[in-house]
Formats: sequence, structure tokens, C-alpha cells
Amino acid sequence: MNLECFFNPRSISLIGASHSERKLGGTILKNLLKFRGRVYPVNPKYNDLMGLKAYRRVEEIPEIVDLSIIIRPATEVPEILVAQRDMVRCAIIISAGFAEVGESKLQDEVKRLGQELGIRILGPNCMGIYNPYGKLDTLFLPYERLKRPKRGNIAVTSQSGAILSYLFGAIRAANVGISRAVHYGNAIDIDESDLYEYLMHDRDTDVVISYIESVGDGRKFIKNATVLSEKKPLIILKSGKGSRGEVAAYSHTGRLAGRYEVFSSILRQFGIKEALDLDDLTDKAKALSLLRSSKGNRVLIITNGGGSGVLAVDECMRQDLEVTPLPEEKKERLREIFPDFYVVNNPVDLTAQVRDEDYLVVLKELKDFYDGFIVIALANVLGITERLSEIIKNFKEDSQKPLIFHIDQSEISRKLIALLERSRIPVYPSPERAVRGLKALLS
Repeated sequence: MNLECFFNPRSISLIGASHSERKLGGTILKNLLKFRGRVYPVNPKYNDLMGLKAYRRVEEIPEIVDLSIIIRPATEVPEILVAQRDMVRCAIIISAGFAEVGESKLQDEVKRLGQELGIRILGPNCMGIYNPYGKLDTLFLPYERLKRPKRGNIAVTSQSGAILSYLFGAIRAANVGISRAVHYGNAIDIDESDLYEYLMHDRDTDVVISYIESVGDGRKFIKNATVLSEKKPLIILKSGKGSRGEVAAYSHTGRLAGRYEVFSSILRQFGIKEALDLDDLTDKAKALSLLRSSKGNRVLIITNGGGSGVLAVDECMRQDLEVTPLPEEKKERLREIFPDFYVVNNPVDLTAQVRDEDYLVVLKELKDFYDGFIVIALANVLGITERLSEIIKNFKEDSQKPLIFHIDQSEISRKLIALLERSRIPVYPSPERAVRGLKALLS
């Protein structure tokens, strides 16, 4: 399905544009000032808006536009669509006030008109699209209130605007970036399945994360999700897991959620990754954004703090990852190299007297025996310095196996974390989250 008119339009009309950033139409217009194409604000009260010529009616716009953004009361939307007959290819209906508040007949009318007029519709009750590569931002939240993530390779689809906003902050904090972001709301036309079909061919996207409350066409969803996940990592977070959650999901977007147990079972059956919660969704996305997936489930844990290593082992067990014992010959070799107070097991505990190069010694000795590595560096000891980042970077490039860090959050560790992530080595704030990041990479 070609959705280029949504993600890479050449021209946009904004129906309901405003002069004031205190109004949604003003915020959207300000965001659209960065757009590289042509923008046509529509508002009968003004001759110009924010330096752009304004139009009293859509019929006065001098060309067929690729994308129309509608931010007018719900009852006006059918008339606005009719007025754009043969004048627009795609429309984002930002306006709320449809099935989510019981106005199902109005929503059905808008859906019918879209089909009759040949206009593809995103929404209603949505924020629309963010495409940093095309400088397209239809979100009605000002930059001062919601900082956008940097450009990257993670696409986000969300049935909830609030969750999309949260994920923007989480992705920024994870030091990774976004290729595309979509809030599709009530999904009377374009839904998550259509977006999967588009994103599987999108060159800027390597990973797709998807927040879902309900699914419209189950067969279409499974087909497109399966095909996408065979080409690129797809991680789904489903809400509405219990009966009360199902009711809440319906009142949010007017779509029935269905039984979670059935949904989760189908994802497992078709090998589609599922996140447990928002942290898990972000942690998996971070790992997959920075590193390549790999086969196997044998994990080596190297730590300089015994307790952190134990927590990592516990999480490995929960994630069905094998903390395989060290081969005996390698144990003997490491005991010859290291002081006798280092614990040569799995985890390998290098204690508080660790030096940067000790991590490399262990990794080189054992790189052929494990499928992935958890490195725990509690950076408040003297032996850990910024040199560790260069040492690990060289090993990662040589081994081509997934390697994940846990580093405690402190003033001392901030520079080390930045250096590692600049080398595309994911760092997590807890042992458990590091393990879950590694799990996303191993199969």
C-alpha cells in the first residue's frame, strides 16, 4: 500500500489553521513551517497566517494537495471532506468527537465519504505523523512541551497519543532515534496493519514498535505483522489485558479490544515479539536499533559487583537464557591470569579491584563459547576509566556478537555511557533491563 501522501507529501492544506499557538490549529501550523513542501492554511478570518497566505475555503487552494489536515469540530468534517472532492489524496482528521464519545453514526458517515471520494484517512481522534527525515510534524504539541527525538531507525505506531508522547521521551532518554511516528486514533481507514505494510519497505526504518489497544481486521493484522517481522524486528505492546482494560480501550478509541490471552498466544504462534510494558518496549527497541540480532541463547555475564551479577542471572532464567558454565580449560586459563580473589565462574566477578583490560581478557578467552554478553561495570571504582569504551568497541567489531552493558547511573559514569553508545553499544540502568535488551537480540 502506498502511503507516501501521508509520510512524504509535497503539499499540505491545514483546515482550521490559527494565528495563535494557544490553539491546536496554531501549534500545528507552527510545526508545519519547517516542512519542505507547500503549506496552505485555511481559515476564512485571515488573509495570512504566520507569514503564509491564508485561504478562506479549500476550493480556493490552487492545486490538488497530497495531504489535508483537518482540525475542526467533528460535525463539520463530512462537509469538509465533500468540499475537497478531487482536490486531495489523503487526510489526517485530528478532530475528536466520534465513536470514542458514542458518535458512531458520524464516524461511519466520515468513513463512507472517504471511500466514496477516494480519500485515504488517518484518524479521526489522532495526532497524525512525525517524519523527521521529511521535516513533517502534524502533532499538536509544541516543541517546548514535547521535545522530539533525534533522527534514527525506529518507527513508532501508536493507537494512543499519550503513549506516543511517552515514547518520544523514552526514546530520547535511551539515546536512540525515530524514523517515523504515527498516532492513528480511531483508525476508520488506515490502521496498524496498513502501517506495517508501509514500514516494511521504508528505507529509514530498521525496527518497528507498536502500541495497540485493539485490532480491527485480525487476519490482516497477523498477515502484515508476520511479513513485517520476517523483514525487520517488530515489537508489540498490547494493553487492555483484563476485562476492565478492554472497556477502557473501547472508550478511548471506540474499537473492541478482544481477549488478551488469545492475542498473545497468536503472537507467539507466529513468532512476533511482544513487550511486557513500556520499559520493556523501549529496552528491546534500543537493543535492536543499535545491534544486529543473532542466533543462540548462551549468555556470559562479566561483572565487578557480585550482587548485580546475581540479579542478571535471575533475569536470564526468567527470559529462558542459559547462563552456561565456563569450559574447564578456560577456567584454568583465567585462574592463571587473574588474582585468586577474582571469581572465575559465570558470572565472572572481577571484584572492586577490576581494571579496564580485565574485561577484554575474559571476552577474548570466551568469545567463541557464548552467543551474547552482559558486561556490568560499576564505575565508581578506580580501575574503570573511559578507556573501557575503546576496548569494548574493538572487541564488538571483531566478534560481531551482541554485547550489552549495565552501568550504574552517576556523574562518573555519564561520559563512559556516552562513549559506549556513540559506538552503538547499548547501556542500561539495571542488570534486569540489560538482560531483557539482550533477549530481544537472541533467538
